[in-house]
Amino acid sequence: MHALPSVKIIVAGTFLLTTSAVAQVSSGAPPAVGVVTAEFKPMAESTEINGRIQARDRVDLVARVTAFLNERLFTEGADVKKGQLLYRLERAPFEADVEAKEAAVAQAQAQLENADLALSRAQELLRKNSGTQVTADSALAAQRTAAAQVKAAQAQLHQSQINLDYTEIKAPIDGRIGRTSITVGNVVSPTSGTLATIVSPDPMYVTFPVSVRRVLELRDRYAGKGGFDAVKIRVRLPNGEMYGQTGKLGFVDIGVARDTDTITLRGTIANPVIQTVGESKLHELTDDEFVTVSLEAVEPLKVLAIPRAAILSDQQGDYVFVVNDKNVAEQRRVKLGQSTPDVAAVVDGLKPGERVIVEGIQRVRPNLVVAPAPASSTPAGR
Repeated sequence: MHALPSVKIIVAGTFLLTTSAVAQVSSGAPPAVGVVTAEFKPMAESTEINGRIQARDRVDLVARVTAFLNERLFTEGADVKKGQLLYRLERAPFEADVEAKEAAVAQAQAQLENADLALSRAQELLRKNSGTQVTADSALAAQRTAAAQVKAAQAQLHQSQINLDYTEIKAPIDGRIGRTSITVGNVVSPTSGTLATIVSPDPMYVTFPVSVRRVLELRDRYAGKGGFDAVKIRVRLPNGEMYGQTGKLGFVDIGVARDTDTITLRGTIANPVIQTVGESKLHELTDDEFVTVSLEAVEPLKVLAIPRAAILSDQQGDYVFVVNDKNVAEQRRVKLGQSTPDVAAVVDGLKPGERVIVEGIQRVRPNLVVAPAPASSTPAGR
């Protein structure tokens, strides 16, 4: 029974404090606020997507014949030129096979020469009525058989020469070679797998999957601005830094991935040498590296821009406070477009020239008279 009076006192005290605060606000001067004028400004439009760096050319070196690996003639990690000798396999067995096939060709040619003479004699006797047609026909068949045997022997010699050439493994492209997987002294064969890999380091491809819906949006947005030429590619490295070179979009895949409903896009970006260590030239981008790809418009878009600090949010969405011509703060619901951490692009709910409160927002309520003044160059936080 002693609790009820104390409750009444608390309530009364709270009412008095509230009444006093309202009186103080109503009797005080309008709160000072900093405002900016909403106006159209250029803004770089960008879309960030996860992607990977891929070498434009990539070759896995494999053995074409079975033989012992005699020599490795390159430095792992170094640059190699097209046609440079990289591996040499044991040649002696293949050279001997070539010599045997050359002898077979010589033998077949000798038989062909003899068949040519026999055919010539048979035809001459037939013209003098001293020989028979059967003999001439048999000589002609023997000559054609000998000619075919020469071609077969030459083909076998050609195949043996090809196998001999396979004992020298050369670089098919210019690029940087990785580590060797098999050391000298081992037997290699077509089933041994990759001996080493060569990749072309400059320029590089940037591949990234984009949803079909997003691709259609980008297509419609840039169709009248040059298509691919209206888009530039920026790359954010795994350490968070933005790569210094920009690339161009050049390829859109012809099919959609059924499991993700995405289309693969590919751009090309320069990858110059940044450092030379011994025989190795280092580049910033590496084959199969995971990066963040940023698609940006070559020409910035004109957007109705205000400082990001002016944007407030609640359960209904984003809004700002606008000061009208009577210096009364009005709450205005807005729809934002693509924005940056510092600038918000308003696509609906705001008109150019309106004054938007940036500083002193914590003191503002709807329909409150305020004392506006130009905001400082760096808007204060909310």
